[in-house]
Amino acid sequence: MMSFRGSRLKDFPIPAGSVWLMTEIARSQGRQELYTKQAPQVLKALLETALIQSAESSNRIEGVTVDPSRLKPLIVGNVRPKDRSEEEVQNYRKALNLIHTSRGNIELTPALLLKLHGIIQAGSGDAGQWKQVENEIIETRFGQAPVIRFKPVSVKETPAAVEELCRSYRHAIDQERVPPLLAVGTFVFDFLCIHPFRDGNGRAARLLTLLSLYQHGIEVGRYISLERLIEESKEDYYRVLKESSEGWHSGKHDILPWFNYFLSIVRRAYKEFEARAGQIKVSRGGKTALVHAAIQGFLGNFTLSELERACPGVSRDMVRQVLKTLQKEGKIKCLGKGPGAAWQKR
Repeated sequence: MMSFRGSRLKDFPIPAGSVWLMTEIARSQGRQELYTKQAPQVLKALLETALIQSAESSNRIEGVTVDPSRLKPLIVGNVRPKDRSEEEVQNYRKALNLIHTSRGNIELTPALLLKLHGIIQAGSGDAGQWKQVENEIIETRFGQAPVIRFKPVSVKETPAAVEELCRSYRHAIDQERVPPLLAVGTFVFDFLCIHPFRDGNGRAARLLTLLSLYQHGIEVGRYISLERLIEESKEDYYRVLKESSEGWHSGKHDILPWFNYFLSIVRRAYKEFEARAGQIKVSRGGKTALVHAAIQGFLGNFTLSELERACPGVSRDMVRQVLKTLQKEGKIKCLGKGPGAAWQKR
C-alpha cells in the first residue's frame, strides 16, 4: 500500500530499460493467441508440465520438498498425500486450479487473499486467517548469525493495510490508468512487505502474480512456470526485495529493482514459451498473422533481423514475402537497402 499512496505510481518515471522490457512483453502477448490456436494438444502438455513445476518450485523455495516420483501423481492424479509436505504441494495445485478455471470471475480483494491462503495452508491451525503474532523477515547466511532484514506491518495494522492495498490497486488500474505491469508488480511487492500471514506469504504472492497477470491478458504462466523461473533466480529475488524494501514504511523506498526483476521473469517466460511453441508446425495463415502481429508490436521502425527474432518458427523467406505484400499495399515503407535497412509503418 505504501507504493500506491499519493500519485507515486501515476507519476512514476519508467526508465528506458524498463520500457524496453515492457515492450518486449507486449509483443509476445500479441503473439500468444496465435500460438495457442495452432496445436492445443502440444500446449496442453506444456500446461501440465507448468502445473507440476509451479507446485514443486513454489513450495521448494519455502523449503518444502517431496519425492520427485510422487510429484505427478500428487498434482495431476488422485493420490492421497502421505505427509505434510505432500499435502502442501497438493494444496498449491488446488489453488492453481482455482486460478486457471475461475480467473475471469475473481477480484483481488482481502476475501480472495484469505481464500487462497486457506487453500494452500489447509490443515494448519491458522489457514485463511491474518497473522496473530508479529513476524519478521530473517536473513540467514552460512557461518553468520541471523539478522532481521525487514519488519512487516504489525498484526494490528494488517487488515487495514491489505484493504488499502486492494483498493489502491483497483484505483490505479481503473482511474489512474497506471500500466498494468507496473500496477501488478507493485501490488505483489507491497503484499510481500505487508506479509499478512504467519506462513505462506511467498506462495500466496506467487499465486497473486499468476492471477493478476492473467487478468490483464498475460497468460504465459499457463504454459511456463513462473515459480520455477523465480526459484532459478532465487538469489536475485531476495536481493531485489531487500533493495526495494529499504525505506518502505516511510514511503522512501525504490520500487525499480523489484520492478525490473518482475519484468525480467515475465519476459523470460515468454521467451521460453515462444522457443517451445516455435517448434510447433504453424499453418501458413498462422505464420502470416504472426508476422503481422509482430510488426504491429514495434513502437517505431524495425529491421528484418528484429522482425525475424519476433517471429520464431517463421522462415526468412516467409517474412520477406509478408513484407513485400505489405509494401505493395502501402502499409510499410523500406528506408534503405540490404538486410540491415529499417522499415517504417505507415
